[in-house]
Amino acid sequence: MSVVFNVALPVFAIILAGVLSGKAKLLGPASSEALNKFVYWMALPPVLFLGTAKRSLSEIFNGPFIGAFLGSMLAVYALGALLGWLIHRERTQIQCMQGLNACFSNTGYMGIPLFLAAFGPDRLAPAILATVIMSAIMVGIAVIWLEFANSQGGGIGKALRDVGRALVKNPLIISTALGLAWSVFLSGVPVPRPIAIYCDLMGASAGPCALFAIGLFLATQSLKANLLEVGWISALKLVVQPALAWFLIQTLFPLDPFWAGSAIILAGLPTGALTFVVASQYRIYVERTSAAILMSTIASVVTLSFLLATYAPPL
Repeated sequence: MSVVFNVALPVFAIILAGVLSGKAKLLGPASSEALNKFVYWMALPPVLFLGTAKRSLSEIFNGPFIGAFLGSMLAVYALGALLGWLIHRERTQIQCMQGLNACFSNTGYMGIPLFLAAFGPDRLAPAILATVIMSAIMVGIAVIWLEFANSQGGGIGKALRDVGRALVKNPLIISTALGLAWSVFLSGVPVPRPIAIYCDLMGASAGPCALFAIGLFLATQSLKANLLEVGWISALKLVVQPALAWFLIQTLFPLDPFWAGSAIILAGLPTGALTFVVASQYRIYVERTSAAILMSTIASVVTLSFLLATYAPPL
């Protein structure tokens, strides 16, 4: 249980500090937007660059981890969309968002800070790989689905172009690609000390700022949406997805204890805020997406603490 008190408690305490600051009007919506942009564009990219530049491709691209993490995510995506259709009988765009909210882990704003706090900057590879999967694959699937649905089958080419443009502008993808390029083409060459120090200094702010930004975001949200619907979406995210990741590891994708525990914990993170960006962009399922992020984050205080206590990778 020491990992719960030493890691989970401080992590959720920072989120709570953000919530209280937002509720007390110490920091308003403008502060939340500015802090989010700082984390997204300035703080997280150096962490991802340095984390990949210092490691070989074999250390980062762990095939069984990708199979277990991505497999559990795709299964929950399909299950969430199917349950949305069976229970609510809503149109296909909404089923897409129900599935996305049920499977999209908050790896960038919570996973990376959590791994920094729990295991240090040298053991970020699973969180970085998970972030790339979330940004490149899951958002891509959702955008293609939504574009295809909106154009009644005629917009797949445009959807692919939109996904491509979004990826080349994504600072998390760009910084990871630069780190991978350094790892491949300058293997064995250390990152120059001034660059490394800059990345370390900026990266040190990523964890607390990202967690605090989550709190500020949650302070502006409410649970006015359909609680039953948001409830089963949160249950899929926090309970079913990590259980599926564990099952896949036990049956198809055996992993060493560190990568196995990482896959399960990352699969059990609450719904990421990027789903809200997608919902807002397409003006669909916005209120319920916001409620799913809020409910899953609150409930993850219990579920994520349990996963950390049970599956925290050994150091």
